[in-house]
This record gives sequence, C-alpha cells and structure tokens, in this order.
Amino acid sequence: MVEVNIKPLADRVLIKSDPAETKTTSGIIIPDTAKEKPQKGIVVAIGKGKKNEPMILKKGDKVLYGKYSGTELKWEGEEYLIMRESDVIAIV
Repeated sequence: MVEVNIKPLADRVLIKSDPAETKTTSGIIIPDTAKEKPQKGIVVAIGKGKKNEPMILKKGDKVLYGKYSGTELKWEGEEYLIMRESDVIAIV
C-alpha cells in the first residue's frame, strides 16, 4: 500500500485511483485522449470524521466513487483524489 504524508481533515479521504484501462478486452489499444477517468481506487488516508459522525471508511478499503467526485491532487509524482466520505458510493 502507498504511504503518504498527507492527513485529510474532518470527513475527507485521500484515494489513489486505479490506472485507466489501456486496452479493450479484444486487445485494441485506447489512446490517451479516449481513456475514461477511473471510478475506483484505494483509500490511502482518512480524516478523523465530524463530531458525532465517525468515519466508516478505513485505510486500505477499495472504493467506488462518482465520475466527477473529489479534487485531483499531485503529490511527490503520484496522483490522488481527495473527497468527502459522502462522495464515496460503495466499498468493494
């Protein structure tokens, strides 16, 4: 698992997105301009939650999130998403 020195605040989570698909199942290579933004990833850091609302997610959870959820963040050459826990749709 990826170890980062970023500590999200309140009910936010830091997610490392899965890489975008580079080939279709039939073997066709997908160009960069046609790749879809992945909608799943792994939680690498979590905040402490809000008062009276503990965090449900934990570090290492595989999650699904909305297509346009979160804010993209680049840290030490890696790309992450930071979003509210409520933007996460499901744990896989």
